[in-house]
Amino acid sequence: MDKKAMYKLSYGLFVLTTKLGDKINGCITNTAIQVTTDPNRIAFAVNKMNYTHDMLLESKVFNISIISEDASFELFKWFGFQSGREVEKFPAGGIKTADGYEIAYDISSNGIPVIKTGTNSFISGNVFDTVDLGTHTLFICDVTDMDVLSEAASATYAYYQDNIKPKPGEIKTGDSVGTLEKGEKEGQVVWVCKICGYVYEGEDLPDDFICPWCKHPASDFERVVR
Repeated sequence: MDKKAMYKLSYGLFVLTTKLGDKINGCITNTAIQVTTDPNRIAFAVNKMNYTHDMLLESKVFNISIISEDASFELFKWFGFQSGREVEKFPAGGIKTADGYEIAYDISSNGIPVIKTGTNSFISGNVFDTVDLGTHTLFICDVTDMDVLSEAASATYAYYQDNIKPKPGEIKTGDSVGTLEKGEKEGQVVWVCKICGYVYEGEDLPDDFICPWCKHPASDFERVVR
């Protein structure tokens, strides 16, 4: 069985945002689809390890910002590779990454951010029902608002893999594997997540290892020798 067949499924990428009390948070998801037109409903799955998941279960209100081909990898790092339990994803004064990349957003009528940088539209909604999928929860939702932000094409998962996500040779440790840091020796073995680019240092990757960034298992890592 070739697990790479799953990578051939065609689907988009999205920033899911929600608000609970004074806390605003967001994460990356890749499963949003329209399931009915009358009533207009969408569905998406969220990993239970995400803080946004827990907030949405309680708040039941959200925005989905649809990521376009104009998006930078910095957008994915900001919303996908760090937890809202540990960092403020919507800090006072706006979003500016360590590399100086600015992520613009507006507050929609439901009081939740709509991401404007690297996106082409948004959908607002309320949770209608949920289904427990084990590691994930499937949220089935009523659409309450939506708008088009740009004419840029939506980024598919395949487009992200081929054009947005850095290749292993472009990534530095902690970030990528391409350039040796001071004190490192040539020939060092690292394991690179094929989904997000996270780097695990060591000769052997534990079978039960879970990527701390994208939550994918050890089977989605590849061995790289620097």
